[in-house]
Amino acid sequence: MKKVLLAAVFLAGFSFSYAQESSAKSIDPKEDKDLMTWYHKDFSTSKVYGVNTANAYQYLESKGLKPKTVVVGVLDSGVQVDHPGLVKNLWSNPNEVPGNGKDDDGNGYIDDVHGWNFIGGKNGDVDIDNMEVTRVVAKYKPLFEGDDSTKNKANQAKMPEDFAMYMKAKELFTKKSIEAKQNFQTYSMINELVPNMVKLLGGKAVTAETISAIKAPTEQKDAIAFQVLGQVSQSPEFKGKSSAEFEKLIKEQMKEAIDYYAPQSKQYDLSYDTRKEIVGDNYDDYSEKKYGNNHYEGPDAEHGTHVAGIIAGLPQGNVIQYGVASKVAKIMSVRTVPNGDERDKDVANAIRYAVDNGAKVLNMSFGKPVSPGKNVVWDAFKYAEDKGVLLVKAAGNENEDVAEHLAFPTNFKNVADEKPFVSNVLVVGASTNKNSALRASFSNYNKKMVNVFAPGEEIYSTVPKNEYKYLQGTSMASPVVAGAATILLAYMPDLKPYQVIEALVKSSNPNTENGFADYSQAGGVIDVKKAAEYAYTNFYNGKSSTKIKPSKSVKKTVKK
Repeated sequence: MKKVLLAAVFLAGFSFSYAQESSAKSIDPKEDKDLMTWYHKDFSTSKVYGVNTANAYQYLESKGLKPKTVVVGVLDSGVQVDHPGLVKNLWSNPNEVPGNGKDDDGNGYIDDVHGWNFIGGKNGDVDIDNMEVTRVVAKYKPLFEGDDSTKNKANQAKMPEDFAMYMKAKELFTKKSIEAKQNFQTYSMINELVPNMVKLLGGKAVTAETISAIKAPTEQKDAIAFQVLGQVSQSPEFKGKSSAEFEKLIKEQMKEAIDYYAPQSKQYDLSYDTRKEIVGDNYDDYSEKKYGNNHYEGPDAEHGTHVAGIIAGLPQGNVIQYGVASKVAKIMSVRTVPNGDERDKDVANAIRYAVDNGAKVLNMSFGKPVSPGKNVVWDAFKYAEDKGVLLVKAAGNENEDVAEHLAFPTNFKNVADEKPFVSNVLVVGASTNKNSALRASFSNYNKKMVNVFAPGEEIYSTVPKNEYKYLQGTSMASPVVAGAATILLAYMPDLKPYQVIEALVKSSNPNTENGFADYSQAGGVIDVKKAAEYAYTNFYNGKSSTKIKPSKSVKKTVKK
C-alpha cells in the first residue's frame, strides 16, 4: 500500500478511468486554496464531509483544557524530517545525543534521534522489496510443489494452514505478476505516443470539437494515439487543456505510472531478495529486534512524508497546508514499508519501538493479502494495547469487502469473530468531497471490520524535496483519523484507545446515499469536534456512558 494509487490514470484496454476525478475547475488544483484544505471543513456549514478541525480545537479550549504534546509514530516508507512544513513538529529523542555514534539511552538503537529505520543496515537502505505473495511462493513452493510428489502431499497434510496460505499467494502472484507486466507495457507504449498525440492536436486545445475535426490517421502509431486522445478528451482532468498543458500533464502521469509498475519486475521475481545483503539480520528469527539504522527518510519517502504532513504539517511561506493535529503532534518516523510489501518482523518491531519510545498513536498506512508472521504482529498489537497505545490502520485500496479479502495486519483473528481480539485498533476507509459518491471508488469497506471513513481523495500534503502534492488512498484517510485521535488525546490524555474509537465512531456525520451507511461501523465520516464533545461528555475525568467492557464498546454485527 506504499504507492497507494496512481495520481490519475488507470487503464482497462485503452479506456481511461479516473480515481482522482473531480468536476472541471477553472482554478488549477495546485493553486486552489479551498481544495488544498477541503478535508478540514465543517460539514454543518459547508455541506462538505470534512472533519471539522478548527472547531474541535475551539470546543476543547472553551472547556478550559490545556493540550499536551502527543507523539505520533508514522510507520511508513520514511519521512523527510527537514521538510519546512514538518521540521517544527518532529519528535526528538530527549535521551539521545545526535551524531555521536553511541546508544546514549541504552535502547539498542544508535543515534535514534527522530525514530528508526527497520529496513536498512550498515550497507544502506532497502528500496524495492518483494510483494509478500512472492516471498510466500518462493519459500513454500519447494515444500508443497517440489519434485517429490509424495513429500509434497505429506507436507500439505502436515502444514494445512501454511498450504492454504501458499495456494492463496500462488493465485495472487500469478494474477498480479501478469497484470504488472501488461500495465508496464501499456503505459510505456502510451508514453511513447505522447508526441503523436501532440502532433494530432495541431496546437489546439483538448476538446470534443478538436478531436472530431481530426481526420482518422492511417499510420498505425497515429491511429492508436488518436484512439487514446479520444478517450482523454472526455476526462475533466484533460478537457479544455491547451496542447502544451496536455503534453505536460500526460507526461507527468505516464511517468508516475511507469515509476509505479517498473519496480514490480523485481517485486514479483522469485529470486530477488536484497534483505540479507542490506539489512543483515536473520530474517527468520522473529525475536531479533536490534537491527536497522537511523536513516529516517530512506530512498523514497513520498508516501511517509505525505502521511506525516496530513497529521502534523504546518503552514510555511505561501503554503497553507496544515495537518489535522498540527497544533499538538510530534512525528516519530519509523521506516517500515519498502517499495513493495512490508515484512511482518519489521512491523512488529516498529510497533514495539514506537510504543517503547513514547508514541501514543501509531499510523499504519499499509496492508497485504497474506501474512506468514501474523502472530508476531498480533503480539505487538496486544503489547500496544497493554501500554494504552492506539493503532490507526488503513482499510486498503482494492474496492473490496475486507471480510472477504483480508488486508493484513487485521484486528480480527477470524472473520467470523464477533469482535476484534484487541480494543486499540481503528480501521479507516476513504471518503471524497462528493456527497453523492462519498465512498472513494478504491476504498475497502465492511460494516463490522472497518470502523470509520475519513477524507482520502485529493489530499494535499508534504512530499520530499520540500514540495507538496495531491495523493489519495486509504493511506491518506488513515492519518486524517490519526490526527483526529491525537487531538482528543492531547486535551484528554487519560482517554483509553477504545474510548477514542467509540467517540469517533458514534459522532460521525452519517450518510445513507449509495449504501454508504453499510460500509463501516460509523456509517459516516468522522467529525473531530463532535468526537471531542462525545469524549468530553462521556469519558473526561472518569466519566463513562457505557458499562460494557472496553472491547465491546464499538461492537457491531455483520449486515446479513
